[in-house]
Amino acid sequence: MTSEAAELELHLVQDAQLTEIMRIRVKTLQQKNEKPQDGEKLLRDHEFVFRLDFSRQHGLRFLRWKVALDRPGKATVVGTSQHWTPDLTNLMRRQLLEPVGVFWKTPEAPDVIECNEADALEFGERLVELAKIRKAMYFLIAFSDGLEPAHLKCSVIPDWKEQEWSSEKPQSYAGIFHFQFWRFGRWIDVVIDDRLPTLHNQLIYCHSNSKNEFWCALVEKAYAKLSGCYEALDGGNTGDALVDFTGGVSEPIDLVEGGYSSDEDKRNLLFERVLKVHNRGGLISCSIKAVSAADMEARLDCGLVKGHAYAVTDVRKVRLGHGLLAFFKSEKLDMIRLRNPWGEREWNGPWSDTSEEWQKVSSSERENLGMTVEDDGEFWMAFDDFCRYFTDIIKCRLINTSYLSIHKTWEEAVLKGAWTRHEDPLKNRCGGCINNRDTFLQNPQYVFNVKKAEDEVLVCIQQKPKRTSQKEGKGENLAIGFDIFKVELNRTYRMHSLQTKVAASIYINSRSVFLRTDLKEGRYVIIPTTFDAGHVAEFLLRQFTDVPSECQ
Repeated sequence: MTSEAAELELHLVQDAQLTEIMRIRVKTLQQKNEKPQDGEKLLRDHEFVFRLDFSRQHGLRFLRWKVALDRPGKATVVGTSQHWTPDLTNLMRRQLLEPVGVFWKTPEAPDVIECNEADALEFGERLVELAKIRKAMYFLIAFSDGLEPAHLKCSVIPDWKEQEWSSEKPQSYAGIFHFQFWRFGRWIDVVIDDRLPTLHNQLIYCHSNSKNEFWCALVEKAYAKLSGCYEALDGGNTGDALVDFTGGVSEPIDLVEGGYSSDEDKRNLLFERVLKVHNRGGLISCSIKAVSAADMEARLDCGLVKGHAYAVTDVRKVRLGHGLLAFFKSEKLDMIRLRNPWGEREWNGPWSDTSEEWQKVSSSERENLGMTVEDDGEFWMAFDDFCRYFTDIIKCRLINTSYLSIHKTWEEAVLKGAWTRHEDPLKNRCGGCINNRDTFLQNPQYVFNVKKAEDEVLVCIQQKPKRTSQKEGKGENLAIGFDIFKVELNRTYRMHSLQTKVAASIYINSRSVFLRTDLKEGRYVIIPTTFDAGHVAEFLLRQFTDVPSECQ
């Protein structure tokens, strides 16, 4: 069995209850003027208890630490014990691990987390060895140099390859697989077993042409578990799935409404943006809209299928010509490679697998493109033809927020909010879209600044997923969107009268809505809303700018 399971994170979680119990123990001894028991270690002011759960792990190897510090300072894992329990039995006894794990960040290098790699590796290996005989462990972590528990996020990353079946080590296979999906602002671990639904000894749902490859079926099972059931995946939104798998931002584009097939300038700009998303690891999907139920999965004369999500697997500028002359000619063709998930039924027009157009391309260029002549569902198209036949494309961008990158770095603001209902208009926060003039300004409002003469601003609003509640009749997404208004530079309070509207998203009953816009220097207010007034839901606002916008 092969799989590409996501990393499993074993999170160290602060145990506030045990920390408080240990502090009470210290105070009690002080009040009674008593000495600690033999082997008892009293908790110091700068030390806190963290818990790590190993109950579902079987024979996993330590791979690495994953540590995030929000500010400069030092965190030291000074000890561990499996005996810390609320009954105070052996509460303070602990096993000191040598070497200890120390992680720190300095003001001089605020984006770099340092550690003694050899010590950290040995410390992590000791922990995973102890995990083979313990279900839970408790850690004493000391904070110094201005660092506090709220500033630390720490995980142990076991080696996910231990999930694989190996004929050399069959005893190490536990039949447990771990995946991560991004939901509503955080990564969620999903654990499944290896039992897959079958009928007549065949996989019912997603499967590979290779009989010993099961990663896609395992991912599908984990995603179905996250969504509530397999049925919840039927008819799901492709953009939502791309966000769940990447944590990126989904941008849908209507190729027909945008006139991309007839406007060469817009088409060229779109190609450059699609190329950039692909080259930076984003995911892209496209489809041909089906206008009726009878249209769904209908095959066109060109071989394409309506109402069907295709994956974009490559985007290239293909050099035309042969020999050395081709290198001195500037003629290149914008091309895109697509894959039909069915593994069959390909495009049969220009630049299809057996078309004569490929004679214009050298053999070395074809080899560089990975060109094959197989009925495997994968095919190339000229981007002009792509815009002529396809009606929708979804780009899921992986927004780069790392300063340690050669690509553009975005500043991200993430805010959680809610549309809530109240009889008092001053407290009501579900006023509906701008069509509801009397209640629109009762919605949540977020102010931000554009500090450059002009800045590209990306805004995404996401409502809390409801598909897991479909069986209860609560699974339909609300139609949501947002408007952006320019306000006075000194505005510090909510808008109570409409200002100049400078941008607006579409309203759609999708989990997320995205807008890219260019704004001049100044102060702005974002008002996220449901389309109809009175609807209640939670939402996540994500905003990306070139420089910090102080969105709040």
